[in-house]
Amino acid sequence: MFTPSYHDGVIQHLITDVSEDDFNVAVGGQVEIIGWLYQYYNTEPKDRAFKKKKYLESDIPAVTQLFTPDWIVKYMVENSLGRYWVDVLQAKGDPRSSREIAEDFGWQYFMPEAEQSDQISIQTNVDSLSQADIEDVTLIDAAMGSGHILIYAFEVFMQIYEREGYSHRDAAKLIVQKNIYGLDIDTRAFQLAYFSLMMKARGANRRFLTLDIRPNVFDVPESGELTSADFQELLQSEDESKQLDYLLDQFRYGNEYGSLIQLDKSVDWSMITRISNQELDEGQLSLSSIVLTESQDKLREICAVGKILSRQFTIGAMNPPYMGSGKMDSILGKYVKKHFPNSKSDLFAVFMERLRSLTDTNGYYAMITQHAWMFLSSFEKLRSVLKADTLINMAHLGTRAFEEIGGEVVQSTTFIFRHQTIANFIGTYERLVNFDSQQKKEQAYLSAVKNTDVGYLYRTNQANFAKIPGMPIAYWASANLIHDFEVGTRMGELVDAKVGLQTGDNNKFLRIWYEVDNKKISFRSVSISESVKSQKKWFPCNKGGAYRKWFGNYDYVVNWKNNGHEIRNFTDKNGKVRSRPQNTDYYFREAITWSDITSGEFGARLVDNGFIPETTGMSAFYKKMDLLYLMALLNTKVAGHIFNLLNPTIHLKTGNFVNFPVLLTKDIDLTLVKKCIDIAQTDWNLYETAWDFTTHPLLTHIADDNLSYCRSPVG
Repeated sequence: MFTPSYHDGVIQHLITDVSEDDFNVAVGGQVEIIGWLYQYYNTEPKDRAFKKKKYLESDIPAVTQLFTPDWIVKYMVENSLGRYWVDVLQAKGDPRSSREIAEDFGWQYFMPEAEQSDQISIQTNVDSLSQADIEDVTLIDAAMGSGHILIYAFEVFMQIYEREGYSHRDAAKLIVQKNIYGLDIDTRAFQLAYFSLMMKARGANRRFLTLDIRPNVFDVPESGELTSADFQELLQSEDESKQLDYLLDQFRYGNEYGSLIQLDKSVDWSMITRISNQELDEGQLSLSSIVLTESQDKLREICAVGKILSRQFTIGAMNPPYMGSGKMDSILGKYVKKHFPNSKSDLFAVFMERLRSLTDTNGYYAMITQHAWMFLSSFEKLRSVLKADTLINMAHLGTRAFEEIGGEVVQSTTFIFRHQTIANFIGTYERLVNFDSQQKKEQAYLSAVKNTDVGYLYRTNQANFAKIPGMPIAYWASANLIHDFEVGTRMGELVDAKVGLQTGDNNKFLRIWYEVDNKKISFRSVSISESVKSQKKWFPCNKGGAYRKWFGNYDYVVNWKNNGHEIRNFTDKNGKVRSRPQNTDYYFREAITWSDITSGEFGARLVDNGFIPETTGMSAFYKKMDLLYLMALLNTKVAGHIFNLLNPTIHLKTGNFVNFPVLLTKDIDLTLVKKCIDIAQTDWNLYETAWDFTTHPLLTHIADDNLSYCRSPVG
């Protein structure tokens, strides 16, 4: 396993690069080391899998695992399990505030909720909590990896048991037997989680390894080709046969579905247990009896996991796997579309739905996920489902939440939901997106816990989200801005926002304008009919481009000869058309445009008649409102703020654009707008890369008869 040298390889790095505390079980070091080793040994298979267009079943564990930072684990557990127990104590009459109880336990990542009305407090402190017993509180991690979350949950459970008067020895047994559950599809991860829990329990009870107690963590099994026929001699009725076939069918692809498996029909678990444990008739050992014994072993595993997946838990906590639907193989993709239509766009969102269904009513579920579900239209149905629950707290992390993931692509958020509707509840949100490292985010969060007056902590009623089109989780929107969404006119009522031409192969059909013969370019066609009459091959193409306001990015031309005949008939080797000429009625019309990728500020530009919009050059066309009026609004700082609220990812689509609220007024001086466009146009045309270029600014004082060599061939 390790390189047999203390001077290089894994052992050398463990000795020199890892602090001594990371090996210290007393400070949680054991699970840190196990988790990082697990991630280290998945590095090579992950790198290989990332190069594939579709992931195989065997790729899923490697490409979807990511070790959760320790502080985020503590945030999730303390604000779910810890919060639940705070609710229990207060329901039993504890007069202390949630902050005081959390401080007494030493839960430094616990964020006290905002002050609520008395009515809300009554709703949340339901009668059943006053009867709660710690032995009945359960927690599940449905994609446990190496067990990081489960190990910290063990520590929090141990604290609670101690306060309830249990000994360490008894508490360790009860936690492993009754409180903690975990599932994964990776056998190695399961083994590491199993080992970590056993060692954690052994630390609290020296005799634990002799007690024959098995942790409730499992590698989700796969039934393969097993059917009820393989157990025929053990079955007593046709109904038993049907139930067994149903159960085996659900686990047919257990290594792909994992804890997404949902048992919609009731199963007689006592019957399944009887079949899996029934002793075979004594007699001569035969091949069939050996095969049946092996089948019973597999059925016992399926039974154990099936029971877990068919029940609910007090607490759910997990870092789910991430995988876009485009990377799913056909088996997983079809299953997700059928059973999770509201969240099918990404595996992390599917697990949000699944963990929610695994959580008891009035329980809490905590997760860290990509933040796309908060804003994108593809997750709007999921947001609609989640609004039935109460968003208690969110630490919006943004980029660089994980040290090993650099760049600005992966944006994360971690949050706590209560599986209950609490009307008018005021949730708490920590906006940590502007802190540029994992350590800075952690410190900023802890500062917000201590001082709720920091500028990046927000309190809001989640009912406000529904007042914004698309229902984004825009917790930082001010009351005035939310009011603007309520009374303003949607941009979609004033303009037609459209997606443009998808050529199927831009390298084949697009050129920078000066790469082709000018005589074959029509710069002035204003309709498809004019473009055909021109008999030209190339036409200006709006392809987005770099950030720029008012005017510019006139770079590309597209082959649209004879109304795009060649593009329209562009097929793959199987004869399937690859191109998609969309919204052709809007080709060659004046428009407002912006670039699809808006990682910086938002910038709107005017596009003259004569352009064909491409998919990355988003365009809005006249319907009811003068485009110049809207340009004045869209190029303000306020517009950028609103678009960042509607969709803070790097892609701003037409669906986001049409939801912009417009407050109609006549107090707009359009002469200033025209002046801004003229200035930007003059700036764009100063250089030879513009097709309306005439003279370089450095040559303006040279006599006209010496300038002919630098005239634009178009001008």
